[in-house]
Amino acid sequence: MNQALGLCQDKNAFAQADWPAPNNVHTLITTRLGGISKAPFASLNVGAHVGDHPQAVAQNRAIVQQQAAQPIAYLNQTHSVNVIAATTALSALQSGQPAEADACYSRQGEKVACAIMTADCLPVLLCDRAGTTVAAAHAGWRGLAGGILQNTIEAMRVSPLEILAYLGPAIGPEAFEVGPDVWEAFCLHQPKAQAAFTDIGNNHYLADIYALARLALADAGVHQVYGGTECTVLQRERYFSYRRDGQTGRMVSAIWLD
Repeated sequence: MNQALGLCQDKNAFAQADWPAPNNVHTLITTRLGGISKAPFASLNVGAHVGDHPQAVAQNRAIVQQQAAQPIAYLNQTHSVNVIAATTALSALQSGQPAEADACYSRQGEKVACAIMTADCLPVLLCDRAGTTVAAAHAGWRGLAGGILQNTIEAMRVSPLEILAYLGPAIGPEAFEVGPDVWEAFCLHQPKAQAAFTDIGNNHYLADIYALARLALADAGVHQVYGGTECTVLQRERYFSYRRDGQTGRMVSAIWLD
């Protein structure tokens, strides 16, 4: 398991991807623990767009930054399928205008951490076996259906057979109730996706976002997939959840190269 860098105020506040990545690939996955924000954003909220006090968000981001060896490139995520270079995202963030995108990538020699904020949507971290390229993607159901993972893999410019993927904490299959629009977005075009949906009646389903991500990755040629065991909704004490709480904070999943 990769180790986060720096000192941690709360030993339970941070996690790392448990996957066989190269030694020069590092990850950081935050929880809701270890920050200073007050309810309903308690406590390590890094989302600047959710109504939290800007100074609290800034201090929380500073706490997270202490755990990362490279500056974190936060995005303005819009459930799009747009992918940009993390260096571009970092420049935009430093100028005060975060770039609109839902995935970013970084190559060897670029001093930046790819990052995705979530509170139920699926963060996907990717790297290649050689440790030359990393990426992070925001894979909510709209992004998954639209091809955000395929676009991210294409942007990495390495063979999909050489890519490892880690599925970070997201809404689990026991909690993700959806309507016919979500079912149709996947199943009308890809019958195999039906296996990721459980019919619970009244034209509603329980959807497995982890299974949908694995299907998208496999279709893109990525078969080394890890993670995908958490539930942000049910693990109330550990994770923010928009589906559960409405107004809430955001976690961040980041990946970078030495």
